[in-house]
Amino acid sequence: MTICVVALGKIGLPLAVQFAAKGHRVIGADIDERVVELVNAAVEPFPGEHGLAGRLKEAVAAGLLTATTDTTAAVAQSDAVVVVVPLFVDAEGTPDFGWMDSATKAIAAGLKRGTLVSYETTLPVGTTRTRWAPELEEGSGLKAGDGFHLVFSPERVLTGRVFADLRRYPKLVGGIDAASAARGVAFYESVLDFEDRADLPRPNGVWNLGTSEASELAKLAETTYRDVNIALANQFARFADRQGVDILKVIEACNSQPYSHIHLPGIAVGGHCIPVYPRMYLWNDPTATVVRSAREANAAMPEYAVDLLAAAYGDLTGAEVLVLGAAYRGGVKETAFSGVFPTVAALRARGAYAYVSDPMYTAEELAAQGLTPHTGEAVTAAVLQADHPEYRELSAEDLPGVRVLVDGRRTTDPARWEGVRRIVIGG
Repeated sequence: MTICVVALGKIGLPLAVQFAAKGHRVIGADIDERVVELVNAAVEPFPGEHGLAGRLKEAVAAGLLTATTDTTAAVAQSDAVVVVVPLFVDAEGTPDFGWMDSATKAIAAGLKRGTLVSYETTLPVGTTRTRWAPELEEGSGLKAGDGFHLVFSPERVLTGRVFADLRRYPKLVGGIDAASAARGVAFYESVLDFEDRADLPRPNGVWNLGTSEASELAKLAETTYRDVNIALANQFARFADRQGVDILKVIEACNSQPYSHIHLPGIAVGGHCIPVYPRMYLWNDPTATVVRSAREANAAMPEYAVDLLAAAYGDLTGAEVLVLGAAYRGGVKETAFSGVFPTVAALRARGAYAYVSDPMYTAEELAAQGLTPHTGEAVTAAVLQADHPEYRELSAEDLPGVRVLVDGRRTTDPARWEGVRRIVIGG
């Protein structure tokens, strides 16, 4: 096959490399000329994806992967099109389809009879059928389900470990009709490999969920579940703080039997997925009170962490506080919806001077995001926001003068913080 991957970002480019590794010709389309130039030069445009650099070089050297800014021309040469264009939502969860509409129009202009189009970007339920199908039909003159096949197949991977996750998790597919779904299943079976998993109710591989709506809901449901579960853990942790109980021991005890799967509490829930997709679900289902309450509970955790700091430290007016970690997750250079921003805002609202450091970011990169980089200033308090592995070795000696540490991720070693009041959430 010839496959067009639309948008060569942190998910799209690894997908393109994976497809090429299975022997298919892949054309990556992206509106960013810099990304296209780097991919054609076999240079990864972003760091941190395990195994990408070597696989990209192999795919380009074999002539199986090229990149272009001309999406329409790339689609015109392709038997299948995989769309991984970002969808943005505002604070209320209202989707902004601007980028995806533009990409879809460009795809439609090059679409030829018999092509499969698969959207992998997480979408509100019903979007594939009610938005993309009409746009593709209008721009191509072809009928969805007859002139071309159309499916939704959500990405289920985390940046940094995309290739491992592609093998680990079943690939979900749903079509606008049975023929589209079957074509989608056949396509993904030809481009992916799966590891054996005895824990699944059926063999690992491509799972046909039938309709595009079912596949769209599956993605929103699995992510929303995590947000709700974390919110429950956070509420347990806040209660445990008032009772003088270590919530981690409680959670370990609960999860020792197979019917309890309580997640871990923490200072913030960040990233492109968990804070975003529950809002998208609420856009579909505004009556979902459990989902709404969970999102509010998790959004309140950075403020709660600062409450813990103030209770131990005293008045924060004029205090110089170091926030450890700008990334939303340890080991990942990404600040999307990171807890660093509300944590810094809460500190500043109390009159503190909030500095930020992160082993993955330069001072200039932090400043570009509106944060005040720590460049050696003396600080008297610290809040750990991201669970970078480097922080496991951090000690009081590294931050002389610090009197209180709020470890929002239970990452630091308590033995290294003698003489400092170390506080954990729920503990």
